[in-house]
Amino acid sequence: MTDVDREIERASAVLDRTRDRYRARGRQRREAEILRRLGRIAVADIAIIVAALAIGWFIPLGMGGALLVMGLLIAVTLFFAIFPLVPAPTSERLAEVPLKALPQQTEAWLERQRPLLPAPALNLVDRIGVQLDALGPQLAKVGEGDPAGFEVRKLIGEQLPELIRGYEQVPPTLRKVERHGRTPDQQLVDGLARIDQEIAEMNAQLAEGALNQLATRERYLQIRYQGDGQG
Repeated sequence: MTDVDREIERASAVLDRTRDRYRARGRQRREAEILRRLGRIAVADIAIIVAALAIGWFIPLGMGGALLVMGLLIAVTLFFAIFPLVPAPTSERLAEVPLKALPQQTEAWLERQRPLLPAPALNLVDRIGVQLDALGPQLAKVGEGDPAGFEVRKLIGEQLPELIRGYEQVPPTLRKVERHGRTPDQQLVDGLARIDQEIAEMNAQLAEGALNQLATRERYLQIRYQGDGQG
């Protein structure tokens, strides 16, 4: 095995571990959402029961009141079990999301598109999710008017949603039909691959800026303390 093969194998192993961590975080988010729903259902149901007992202490509820309480319990339980705790992000809303929250919101939106995408695209969706997860902290010091912020918003807030929205508008029966040398499935996969590469480059550029600042700070400290030592 050559050095190049070993590097490729090592990079693939790192990507697999990162993808596994990303999927584990996705499961954790879903489990946390289920727990929050159960908590809200419990609080709402207890409040209804306490209110019914308080009213029944002064006014007998009778069979009609008991049925009303039961109906309220069922309605509240269904409401919190079915409806989302927060509005689901849409491709239109992504353009209005603050820059620092954009990677997380785009990741959540992208996760909801998985059932509509072809199997070859799902690995790329995972990779983009990993890239977005890493991009979030990188944007902590990037302003809305910063050129880097503009490029990030254009790529993941506009171009990525437009690519997937355009694919979803193609009738399912035509998605594997070749046109101009490629099928819509292939066009989607190629587009996702380019976006994945672009996000990776943005991550690297933002990280390089942080590393340059760290190196500058280190040189400053070396000069300062060397000067103090000479004094």
